[in-house]
Amino acid sequence: MIIDVQHVTWKRGPITLLNDVSWRVNEGEHWALLGLNGSGKTTLLNMITGYLWPTEGTISVLGHRYGDVDLRELRKSIGWVSSSLQEKLYGTDRTQYVVISGKHATIGLYDKLSDEDLIQARELMHTLGCQHLWDREYRTCSQGEKQKLLIARALMANPRVLILDEPCNGLDLFSRERLLESISELTQKPDTPSLIYVTHHTEEILPVFSHSLLLRRGEIVNSGLTSELMNRDVLSNFFESPVDVDRHGERVYVRASEK
Repeated sequence: MIIDVQHVTWKRGPITLLNDVSWRVNEGEHWALLGLNGSGKTTLLNMITGYLWPTEGTISVLGHRYGDVDLRELRKSIGWVSSSLQEKLYGTDRTQYVVISGKHATIGLYDKLSDEDLIQARELMHTLGCQHLWDREYRTCSQGEKQKLLIARALMANPRVLILDEPCNGLDLFSRERLLESISELTQKPDTPSLIYVTHHTEEILPVFSHSLLLRRGEIVNSGLTSELMNRDVLSNFFESPVDVDRHGERVYVRASEK
């Protein structure tokens, strides 16, 4: 079991931000977490990474129940990529150094580089399709390029879980598609960690995400096989408004119903 969340509730004063959430991610599964702004996605992620503690319920990650494990050690097995991290990194750092810094989860490098680290960084940048950025200053990269570097950075620590928190936020159409293509190719690697892809856009849910969790106002509306959830009835209920569903290949695009 990769993630096991059982009846988790989190309250802040009189406000309930998560309510009776139960969710299991099994080995080898890749999940999409779909929810509009304010749905509780970030709160749930902070629970899974141990930065917030549930008011009620239990959380286990990689077989370790929270409360019985050293979270500092466990977090080394959990990669988290968020666009907010972009601004915390040093703009003048070389791209490969940004990637390698993920091995120790530091901002900047403080240890002597090894040949093995450089080889791994080059391989990861190649996998993410950003090897052409080698030895560039980080600040000269586009937002889409920075996101690829951040994913490579998260993979430096060989995590067993990789959370991609709205990685396409702020990207133009073409940059988004290039990033999604890189993510899809990443899942073809035999040692790929379990991916949790967080978004509020159905069209970003690639076929590789076999399962989806639909979160609204801190509660799970639905979860299960993506192929069974991405339809007009389920999504209209989820968005609480009639929607039409268009399919392009294996991608689902949602628009407000004209009827």
